[in-house]
Formats: sequence, C-alpha cells, structure tokens
Amino acid sequence: MSSVEIFAGIFDGFRITATVTALGALYAVPFALIFGVAQYLATGPVRFAITAIIEFWRSSAVIILLFLFYYVLPVVGVHLTAITVSSMVLGLNTGGYGSQAVRAGLQSIERGQVEAALALGLRRSHALCLIELPQALRRMAPAFVNLFIQLIKGTALVSLVTLTDMTFRAKEIAELAYNPIGVYTSLLLAYFVVCYPVTVFGRWLEQRVDQGRGLTDGI
Repeated sequence: MSSVEIFAGIFDGFRITATVTALGALYAVPFALIFGVAQYLATGPVRFAITAIIEFWRSSAVIILLFLFYYVLPVVGVHLTAITVSSMVLGLNTGGYGSQAVRAGLQSIERGQVEAALALGLRRSHALCLIELPQALRRMAPAFVNLFIQLIKGTALVSLVTLTDMTFRAKEIAELAYNPIGVYTSLLLAYFVVCYPVTVFGRWLEQRVDQGRGLTDGI
C-alpha cells in the first residue's frame, strides 16, 4: 500500500472526526460562556458549586469519562450513542478550560467601567452584556481558537468507544499493511493538515485583537 493510499484511507475517518469536533463545540461554547460568567459573578457557596462543576470536567481524564459514559452507564439503564458520548465528554472538557478563559477575560476589564455604568443607572446584567462581555470576548478569542485545536486533537480518543475516526482507520490500515511507521506518520500528517489552517487563523485573529487593543489604548 502506497503512502498516498494510506493517507487517503486515513481520511476516510475524517467525517467522524469533523462530526465529533462540531458537536463537541456545541457543548463547549455554551458551557464555557455560562459557567465562566457564573463563576465571575457568583460568590460564596454558589461560586464553590460552580467551580466544582468546572473542575470536574476540566480535571477529569477524558479517557476515563469516555469509558464511564459509554460502557458503565448502560449497566444502570442509561444508553448513549458513541457520537453523543464522545462529543459531550470532549466538549465539556474543553468547555471547562474555556470557562477559565471567559472568567479571566471578564476579570481583565477595568472595574471602573462597570462602576461608571452602574452610576449611570444601568442594571448589572446590562453592564455585563453591553460593556464587559463584548470586550472580554475579543480578548478571549485567541484562547478559544487554541481550545478548538485541542478539541480536534482530542477526537483521537473516540476510537476507544468504537467510532471509526481517523485514528481508528489508521489502526485498521496498520493491521492490514504491516507498516506502522508509515501509517502513524501519515496519521500525524493528517492531523497536522486538519489543525494547521486553524492555527494560521488563530495567529491572524491574535494580530487583529492586538491591533484592536492598540487602537483602544490610544483613545
């Protein structure tokens, strides 16, 4: 089997990789925004509970969560598809990290802006939506691009719950072709081809954000 055939065979699993990534992002972004904002605003026991939820998803090993949700939950009568489990686990794990980017972005906003908005009669929720979040989202955008790349690379684990992604296809081809070096080098290249355009976009976005900060600082 030639290198081109191996590479093409690996990309047969790209549909699953792309699907898990897209669905995972649908879990990650709302989780990051909701829990990041909640952790920023909450105090006392509520903040402790929110932080505990974030840390569970952020600190737990993804591989163990995949096995737990896919192989253990059916024992108690809860059956989830491999796609659902994979996208949920990877998405919420990524969202846990994203929530900290959201919180840090909000904390980086000068407190005086919020105080001025409240002094002018704006509600706290309005100050958050109109003043803090727009600035914070611009600052956290590069971090979200990096987390998206992390999500793509994390899909390599979904083969453990029977999904035929690029990694699973590489395993199948390696068993047939008896060429593990060529196959896994091609797999590495395949992930590079998928992730590199996102990396380039992230660099461009970071430059745009820096330019925006410079214009803002100059006012």
